[in-house]
Amino acid sequence: MLVAPKNTAVSQAAATLAQVLAVPLVPVFNHADAAHARQILGACYAGGIRAFEFTNRGDNALAVFRELHCFAQQHCPGLQLGIGTIYTAAEAEDFLAAGAAFVVQPVTTAAVAAVCQRHDVLWVPGALTPNEVYHATELGAPLVKLFPGSAVGPDYLRALRGPLPKVKIMVTGGVEPTAASLGEWLGAGANCLGLGSQLFKQVTDSQALATRVAELLAFAQTHKP
Repeated sequence: MLVAPKNTAVSQAAATLAQVLAVPLVPVFNHADAAHARQILGACYAGGIRAFEFTNRGDNALAVFRELHCFAQQHCPGLQLGIGTIYTAAEAEDFLAAGAAFVVQPVTTAAVAAVCQRHDVLWVPGALTPNEVYHATELGAPLVKLFPGSAVGPDYLRALRGPLPKVKIMVTGGVEPTAASLGEWLGAGANCLGLGSQLFKQVTDSQALATRVAELLAFAQTHKP
């Protein structure tokens, strides 16, 4: 079992986890154009988001992430900017060097777990079945991504909570940017929610996105477990 080194002070990973759970919506976003990505990040931050997952998709994802990190440092104090869709230790190392505050996987790999634990960075592996969720916790995951949520639905999470009541779970994939969807997943036992492409569709400008995010976040914070 991989575990983080013991320390009497609050670890960086634990502090990031506390922030993710306190503001329980995490936008999940990718775009090849850095200027557009900065605009989206800024709008989400203005709406109250404090953890944002940029996904490692496309040949220039690392370059865009570096620009986002610089932007966040200058304009988004307190934001935890993480990287998603990480498969290998080498990818994790590259994005941690670029400033990633947390690492999200669609799967669970011991190699990425070890990198995150060595750097004291929050590791969020992906899992679906009870066996996969349990395996992730055995490797030391403090938060597990239930993915894809669209394949199972809130009733599945509710059933999963029977044998695994204490695992911190973030649902991604299938979470709609509506009060009804957020309420169903949070009511089923999700500790936080990843909001993907649906959040950004049919949004005309940054102010509209910030307003939409603020409304959803206000609902989530009053309905989280």
